[in-house]
Amino acid sequence: MRKYSLFIFLFLSLHFSAQVLSENQKLESLCRVWGFLKYYHPHVAKGNLNWDQQLFKKINELERINDKAALNNLYSNWIASLGKINECTECLQETDKTYFLKNFDLNWMDNSDIFTSALSQKLHYIENNRNMGNHHYIGKGGRKIFFKNENSYGSPFTSKQVSLLELFRYWNYVEYFFPYKYETDQNWNDVLTEMIPKFTTVNNDNNYQLTLAELVAKTDDSHAYLFSSLISHHLYGNRKLPIEYSYAEGKLIITKINDNRFHEKVPFNIGDVIYDVNGKTIPQMVNSLGKYIPASNSWGKVNKIKNKLLFSKNDSLSVKLERNGQNMEVTAKTYLIKDIILKKVPVPQKWKFLDEEKKIGYVNMGILAKDEVSEMYRDFKSSESIIFDLRNYPKLTIIPLSELLLPQSTVYYQFNFPETNYPGKFYSRKNNIGRKNPDYYKGNVIVLVDENTQSQAETTTMMFKQHPKAKVIGSNTSGANGDIIKFKIADLDTCFTGLGAYYPDGRETQRIGIIPDILVKPSVEGIKNAKDEVLERALLYIKNKN
Repeated sequence: MRKYSLFIFLFLSLHFSAQVLSENQKLESLCRVWGFLKYYHPHVAKGNLNWDQQLFKKINELERINDKAALNNLYSNWIASLGKINECTECLQETDKTYFLKNFDLNWMDNSDIFTSALSQKLHYIENNRNMGNHHYIGKGGRKIFFKNENSYGSPFTSKQVSLLELFRYWNYVEYFFPYKYETDQNWNDVLTEMIPKFTTVNNDNNYQLTLAELVAKTDDSHAYLFSSLISHHLYGNRKLPIEYSYAEGKLIITKINDNRFHEKVPFNIGDVIYDVNGKTIPQMVNSLGKYIPASNSWGKVNKIKNKLLFSKNDSLSVKLERNGQNMEVTAKTYLIKDIILKKVPVPQKWKFLDEEKKIGYVNMGILAKDEVSEMYRDFKSSESIIFDLRNYPKLTIIPLSELLLPQSTVYYQFNFPETNYPGKFYSRKNNIGRKNPDYYKGNVIVLVDENTQSQAETTTMMFKQHPKAKVIGSNTSGANGDIIKFKIADLDTCFTGLGAYYPDGRETQRIGIIPDILVKPSVEGIKNAKDEVLERALLYIKNKN
């Protein structure tokens, strides 16, 4: 009996010392090692190997590996097979760049639960003698980067191996090149842990693309999206109510009713306030869809989803609404887009005076062209105030406007660019705007903003803020600033923010947005009465100076 007990004890001791690894641990380590070698190892980074096929092979080999020793042996042999790495003298050279390191994280190499000290040393050797210069998988245009030479495997589900490849590819894009990785709600390492089981269990096209959408949403970036007609049909449908509306206070206020090709009447009135669709409140609908919609913040998520809330796969929708103080429930027919007749909207003026005395000018920044800035300014140069409406997306007018409006050149933004010679690091540059201009605009510069003020519009807002008499009025901007990197994942168009954008003192705008000097949000009553409450508040400020 004692011999038997001793045998069991020795067996369990040996089993324990082998450090059995879970499937998730093995795949997490593979994702990290594969991505690191892709961007750091000189022979891999130069495109000398079919790196996707190497991953497929290693995924299959992992199935026969159960413990730490075998896993490290696999990785050691893999690294050895890639060829000798010469010492990199260029890697040791000092640089005058100011590095931003909040995203940089290679600490996983020293995780003793997964890697032996011998393998950790090999990985650090590659880090210290990494690829420099040209890269097979990363292109550069100035300081901006783009991804290149990636194989496509289509958007339908084909296999677990391809699904994991797409996960690993995207996860490493974010790991090394997304400037706001450190700001995501969920730690990016934990995202990998959570998403691996989901990608290994998908088994059809619909679940595959929805899981990809969930992954993209975890960037918490309003620039990000995943374009998929399959997802759109699954989540929203291709039919909708023939009405237009605005969002305020968690409700939809009908602002327009469109005709349909069947000349059928619809049971709605302008000013109706919808608060429930098919048994869900509007916030509940936003929350249920939000899992698949990337956004920098809650107002960005609403902004992306709100236009889809009255779409359906069914022939009708049941809505609860308030009309003239009475609550009622209405079941209304939905229509295909082609059967809804959209009325032509009058083209708005690009700029105009808002008063007979011509003291207050108004500029629609969404339609003002770059070559029209000088003409606009000639009209408004003698005005007391100019209101620049940036609740839209401007047309590259920031530089000519700054040269006319600002008194001098000033630092208005700090940008962080990805360092391709040391992936995961970013370097900082402060940007100036304007010129020395004694004839600058002396009046009030009023800027209208809301959740639609995104990216270039936010940068333009920051330029306006450099004016000595600037005032920003409205609600927090989108909180997604910096040029985007467009690419494909599973052959579906996607993107995320490609460079970091900060106030000159380093404060973030991402996820927070630019905070207005005077906070004003549209209200249900204001929309019902066709008021532009943000513009009205701007006029009040000009009148009272507060």
